[in-house]
Amino acid sequence: MRSAKRFVAALFASALLALPAAGFETRAKAAFVLDQTTGTILMAKNADEALPPASMSKLMTLYMTFEAIRDGRLSMEEKLPVSQHAMSYGGSTMFLDTTDRVKVADLLRGIIVLSGNDACVVLAETLSPDGTEAGFARQMTLRARQLGMTNSTFANSNGWPAAGHRMSMRDLVLLANRLITDFPEFYPMFAETEFAFDGRAPKNTLNRNPLLNLGIGADGLKTGHTQEAGYGLVGSARQGQRRVIFALSGLESTRARAEVSEQVVNWAFRQFSEHKLLRAGRRVATADVWMGDAPRVGLVAADDVDVLLPVLGQDDVAAEVVYHGPLEAPIAQGQQIAELVLKPVDLPEIRVPLVAESDVGSGGFAVRLRTATTVLLGQLGLSLEGAS
Repeated sequence: MRSAKRFVAALFASALLALPAAGFETRAKAAFVLDQTTGTILMAKNADEALPPASMSKLMTLYMTFEAIRDGRLSMEEKLPVSQHAMSYGGSTMFLDTTDRVKVADLLRGIIVLSGNDACVVLAETLSPDGTEAGFARQMTLRARQLGMTNSTFANSNGWPAAGHRMSMRDLVLLANRLITDFPEFYPMFAETEFAFDGRAPKNTLNRNPLLNLGIGADGLKTGHTQEAGYGLVGSARQGQRRVIFALSGLESTRARAEVSEQVVNWAFRQFSEHKLLRAGRRVATADVWMGDAPRVGLVAADDVDVLLPVLGQDDVAAEVVYHGPLEAPIAQGQQIAELVLKPVDLPEIRVPLVAESDVGSGGFAVRLRTATTVLLGQLGLSLEGAS
């Protein structure tokens, strides 16, 4: 039987200050904003809609290339040939031709800084199981599923407009988060503002990310634009100990992309702050135990818990402890048996696992007899006290 206990947020008055924050309206067609530090979703607008991602999908090619380097299947200094197919792409390119052999390190910067469509294909054909870009795109889709990106399907390596080539904003943020956390040795490349490859493309040397030079902590990741997709950006910024990751799509111009992206970063850092909710081992509540050598067990957080909350407002956070109870003994110390559910205004629910504060063993004969008697008398509408 499900049992829930509701607690006034004043129990956590030192940590939970109050909440309403003005909602942020974005002009983007779709958006997803994540506070990476606490895992808090700050905004989700059409976040799971599969949309044309344009060059933002190059992040998947980069992720798989980083994996290949980490696994020893590719090296940064290795020089790769350029196929006619790679050379045939237009749009943003490194102006590669079939006489080139290009270092992997240069190809990576060519993708990150210059958004080179041709550079993506060179890496794709090298890593493809059948030597084709199409074969690599199938691998991209498979790997995306393995990473939990359920609304991503790839038809090519670079985001060139193609039927069925789609990603959601939530998937793009998930991918950006993996790039940052899985490959910290490569991530600094995303903050590079200029790459002049071989002097052959003087008009394509600057990173298109409009946030990198604004002094707001921005350090990645990738812009995108096609006529169908509009203007988009997968961005990240770090201020102090907090990092925010976001994806935007469907904006009408480079100016709009720059304005909205900066607004998102400023909003995320200025309108929310991190609070210490619980310290590891601090008792939050108790839960009833069935057939145990103790009638109740304390509920505690296994680790320190930090949450992100809006900075403005007067109302306390609604909070409740939820568990299926009474809990059946035996219970082991540290066993997860409940959740603390917080319901802040303008944010999704925050669910914090709670564990047993101590062991509770199975009760002996006397406990079982008393429990059985209590149940029987309860069915008769009596109690032990009334029957004595």
